[in-house]
Amino acid sequence: MKRILMIATGGTIASRNTERGLTPELSSDELLACVPEIASVCSVQTVQPFNLDSTNLCAGHWLTVARLIEQNYAAFDGFVVTHGTDTMAYTAAALSYLVQNSPKPVVLTGSQKSAYLRDTDARRNLADAFFYCADDGASGVHIVFDGNVILGTRAKKTRTRSFNAFSSIDYPAVAVMRDGAPFYYIDERCTGAPQFWRALNERVFVLKMIPGLSADIFDYLEGACDGLVIESFGSGGLPNYDNDAFFSRLKRFLSLGKTAVLTTQVEREGSALDRYAVGRKIRDCGRVLEARCMTLEATVAKLMWILSFASGDEAERLFYRPVAHDIF
Repeated sequence: MKRILMIATGGTIASRNTERGLTPELSSDELLACVPEIASVCSVQTVQPFNLDSTNLCAGHWLTVARLIEQNYAAFDGFVVTHGTDTMAYTAAALSYLVQNSPKPVVLTGSQKSAYLRDTDARRNLADAFFYCADDGASGVHIVFDGNVILGTRAKKTRTRSFNAFSSIDYPAVAVMRDGAPFYYIDERCTGAPQFWRALNERVFVLKMIPGLSADIFDYLEGACDGLVIESFGSGGLPNYDNDAFFSRLKRFLSLGKTAVLTTQVEREGSALDRYAVGRKIRDCGRVLEARCMTLEATVAKLMWILSFASGDEAERLFYRPVAHDIF
């Protein structure tokens, strides 16, 4: 029988309705009591490092979860992380870089409705997460939600209320859960020893372009961040109004030793900087990386990971090196 460590972090799945609105209050043991059927496939121990709405989770919390996985890696066969849905894709992406090539599964799940409610999706998601985690074919970092098994680097929350809240972006779901067992579409099993990383550079900023935005925003960005993700329009590019102000400011930003990544606001199919003149001209600004088909969540997490120990040529090499199918 598999031994699973459940790491409870809060979220809607652990919430009760209070006079302040939904607030995480259920303990890890209370959540575990919702799924007695998992006793047939695994024994579970629980730990609860925090109990927060996932809106309040950030890089420090991701590092805490990764550290708990590393510290307990030898003692358990897998890990289930219960988490709020709002930032679950960010945490899944971050764990994909902090715990790389793991032969043991790290599974994130949550729910759109509290486990406290009768018509919740929490019990199914919890059960599916444990059943998947206990399967011999499971490895690496995945989100299990509404019966789908999604790579941590490919997951995005695309619905705010429906039970099928998460989508796999530009990559198929790895498996679906059927009657308590995964039906695999893709064999994603990791082999060898896992690699653990213990630092993230939080000085990463996402600049979402809007029509008419002033390049003066770089007055703030130059002092506030080491890495910049520019969410541009369509295939990718910068506006050339105001005498090419965006291009000149980006060039100055890069000259300060900063790192910039160009991505697109469009959810699927990725960027293609060389398609239009407003994209090709970015190449003249200096070393601008291109996210291509990466999700925003993976782009941010990967940049935080890389900038914690690398820069320049090495940062570029690592960014384009695929990790868990994050970039093609």
